[in-house]
Amino acid sequence: MPELPEVETTVRGIAPYLEGQSFDFVRVYNSSLRWPIPSDLSELLTGARCKKIYRRAKYICIETSVRPFLAHLGMSGSFRLVNSLTPLKPHDHVSFGVGSWELRYHDPRRFGCLLWSDSDRANQLLCALGPEPLSDEFDGSWLYRQSRKRSVSVKHFLMTNSVVVGVGNIYASESLFLAGILPARSANRISLARYEILAKEIKSVLMSSIEAGGTTLRDFVSGKDEPGYFQQALNVYGRAGLSCFHCERVIKSRVIGGRNSFYCPSCQR
Repeated sequence: MPELPEVETTVRGIAPYLEGQSFDFVRVYNSSLRWPIPSDLSELLTGARCKKIYRRAKYICIETSVRPFLAHLGMSGSFRLVNSLTPLKPHDHVSFGVGSWELRYHDPRRFGCLLWSDSDRANQLLCALGPEPLSDEFDGSWLYRQSRKRSVSVKHFLMTNSVVVGVGNIYASESLFLAGILPARSANRISLARYEILAKEIKSVLMSSIEAGGTTLRDFVSGKDEPGYFQQALNVYGRAGLSCFHCERVIKSRVIGGRNSFYCPSCQR
C-alpha cells in the first residue's frame, strides 16, 4: 500500500508537469473505484487550469481553476506520466491530458478514489486527520500527551490517523526499531523521553524514504513510472527469520492490530 513517502514522491514527480497547465481532456475509462468517480469530473476539468498539487496525509490534493479534487492511491494505485502515444495498460482508469503528456491513474484493485475535495465524502475523510509527521506540530510531547489514556500497542497508536497521519506499517516498524521500542508495548507505558526519540526517528525515516523515492515492495511506482529504493535500507520490515544488522539476533514478526509487525527482540524493549 502506498504510504506517505510514496505519495509525497508522486506529488513531487507530477507537480512540475501539471502546475500552471490546462487539462486538454479528462477521460474516465472506469468510474468504479472505492467510491464512484464524480460523473461531471471530465466535463468540469477539461479546459481548467491546474493551480497547485500538494499532499495531505496520504491524499493527493489538486487545486484547479474550477473545483479542487483529491485522490487516494488505495492499496495498489499509482499516477504515471506517459507520452500521449503510450498504449493504455489494463486497469488505467482515468487519463488527464496535458500537452504531449498524459497523467494516468492506474489501480488494479480499485481501492483508491478520485473525489471533489469540497464534497461531503471528502470532508469526512479529511476533517479528523491529525498533524503531519514532518511538521513542527508533531513531536515527542504531542505523542506523549495523546498516548496517556491509550492502552493499545504503540504500533497501533502510531498508525491512528487522528494521532499522526501517514505513518503506515512499514515506517512504523522501522521507526520503532530505530527508537528501540517494541511494537507491542502499550502506548501509555512509554516515557516522554522515549517518545521524543521516536518522533525524531519517524521524521528521519520518512525523510530518508522520500529522498530514496519511496519503498517498492509490490505495486508502487512514482509519477514517472520509477520504483522506490528505500526497501534496500529496511532494518526489520519483511526480514523475519533473518539476522538483525545491529546485533545479529533473528528478526521476529507478530500480528499487531491486524498487521504483520517486525522487530528485533534484542534491540527493542
